[in-house]
Amino acid sequence: MNSVRLAPGVALVTVPGRGLAVRTPDGEFLRVATGEVRERDLRRRLHAPDGTPDGPAAASADGDGPSGGTDPALDALVASFESAGYATSEPLGAGVLTGYQVLLLGDPVLVDLLMRCARDEGAEVGTITPDRLPRTARRSGGSGRTVVVWCLDGPVPPGLWDEADRLPGHSVAWLRCHREGDTAWLEPLAATTDDVTSAHVRLRRLAATAAHHELGAYWATLSAEGPGSGHSTASAALTAGLLMEDLVAWASGDRSARRRLRRVRIRGLTVSRHPVLPVPEVAPYPTSAPASAPPVPTDPASAEPPRNASAPAMPTAPESGPITPESGTPGPITPESGTAVSPARESGTPPPASAASESDRPAPASIAPESDKPVPAVPVPAPASTTRATASTVTGPPRSRAAVPAPRTAGRAPR
Repeated sequence: MNSVRLAPGVALVTVPGRGLAVRTPDGEFLRVATGEVRERDLRRRLHAPDGTPDGPAAASADGDGPSGGTDPALDALVASFESAGYATSEPLGAGVLTGYQVLLLGDPVLVDLLMRCARDEGAEVGTITPDRLPRTARRSGGSGRTVVVWCLDGPVPPGLWDEADRLPGHSVAWLRCHREGDTAWLEPLAATTDDVTSAHVRLRRLAATAAHHELGAYWATLSAEGPGSGHSTASAALTAGLLMEDLVAWASGDRSARRRLRRVRIRGLTVSRHPVLPVPEVAPYPTSAPASAPPVPTDPASAEPPRNASAPAMPTAPESGPITPESGTPGPITPESGTAVSPARESGTPPPASAASESDRPAPASIAPESDKPVPAVPVPAPASTTRATASTVTGPPRSRAAVPAPRTAGRAPR
């Protein structure tokens, strides 16, 4: 008969007046209908130290049970425990990682703890060096039962994990963790080429922070840390336990753990989880322009636009000197009041208005003719006011302080 024992986390409880009950690993209690089987016989079968049925000597000593042979009813009850998952016939020492190879490297404060945990789960544990990673990838043979775990008690030096990022392409799983100050980063396990690598995590972290220049400089320089930095015994045990969770999920075929990034505060022992996705590859930036594209001049000042022979030449403004009127009189145009007119701006915007009110602003004076023939003054309408008119009615243009010559009668002007 196969040796059977209680599954890990399962317990048998005798409830006074109600019989036998089973406590499941999740904390649920189930009543057991033993029928003709005595509770003592069931306990002896499931709690036997060597996992074999009790012999006649043990039965005689207790004063109950058959003196020899097996009980079909007891065998049927034990088989129901095993089919429900509350009993197992696997040998002692067999764990979830039985038949898997776990290769460790990194700092001893984390590696030593993780080595003991993996061995307790039945894994074949060994150590490895960075220069042996390519050989390990070739020797794995695509079995998919080998994992490399790299644990660092500090930041990752530039380019250290580039070779290990290629392990999933050789069917070797790849798990890693490192520490930056007071935070330990546990990156997701990568088992295939579609999973998240360490390069993907760096790109995602740079894209998620506004201090990407500073973070990139921190990774590149790896400045020395202050005294007292590093994992404590408690934070190292917590980190090793979380890494074991990923290893167990990988061996069990659970893929949900391959899309999460975890942060461990090594002083407060708190854990936060963040979803992370791989970064898709993009096309490389072209190094040269297409052959059909027109040539682009290197010096913008030397580039001249193409001219059309049939189009008339556009006049160009003089480089310097004041603007002269059409009559050819040099210098700025001055009215009779003696106020100089400022030169026109290049942008074509009018000069800024003075702070004087509309009533104090002088009316525009006429330009004196070059001949002695009298020219009647032309009244200029007042500019439209943007304010609301007052109660009084304006009957004419506002008075001006500039003197306007009055129209003369027939005859020559006196000298």
